Amino acid sequence: MSFNARGLFDPNTPRIVATQAEERLMEDVQRDIYDSHRHRIFSLSYYMTGNELEAEQLLEDCFVRAFRSDPKPDAGVIDDSLIAELRSSFPLTPGPSAKISNLDSVTGRNVRRTDLEEALLQLPPTERLLYLLREVEGYSPDAISHLVDIPQSETVRVLFSARIRLRGILAEIEARRAAA
Repeated sequence: MSFNARGLFDPNTPRIVATQAEERLMEDVQRDIYDSHRHRIFSLSYYMTGNELEAEQLLEDCFVRAFRSDPKPDAGVIDDSLIAELRSSFPLTPGPSAKISNLDSVTGRNVRRTDLEEALLQLPPTERLLYLLREVEGYSPDAISHLVDIPQSETVRVLFSARIRLRGILAEIEARRAAA
C-alpha cells in the first residue's frame, strides 16, 4: 500500500498556485538563457568534435552542468561548463608549437569555408579551442587564459601556433586541389 498525497491538498490552494507560478517563471528564465547561448555552445562543440551528434551531446551536458551549478547561469558559468565538458572529451593541454612552412601559398588569399572547417578539425584540440574562442567568439587572450586556466603568455603562444599550423594545413589542402 502506497501513500498518495495528491488528494490531501486542493490544487487551487494559494501556496501551491504560487509555487507553480514560480516554477513556470524559472522555466521561462532558464529557457531564455538556453536559447540565448545554445547556438554559440553548439557551434564551438561542433567545431571541436566535427560531429553533430557529439556536439548535441556536449551542448546538453554543458547546460545540465551549468544549471546544476546555478539556476540562472550567466555566460561565464556556461563557458566554464563547456570547458569542463570539453576537458572530459579532449586533452586540453598546450603542445609543441607549429613549425613555419608552406605559408606563402595561402597568405593573403580567400579560403573556402569547407577547407577552413577541414583544417580546423586537424588542429590539436587545445589549439582548435583557443583559436575558436579568439577568432570566432572574439574572446580576448586574457579572457581565454582565465577560462581555460593557462597563463596568458601560453595562450598567446598557442594562438600563434594555431594560426601557423592552420595556414600550413590550408596550404596542403590547396596543393592537393591544385594537383588533382
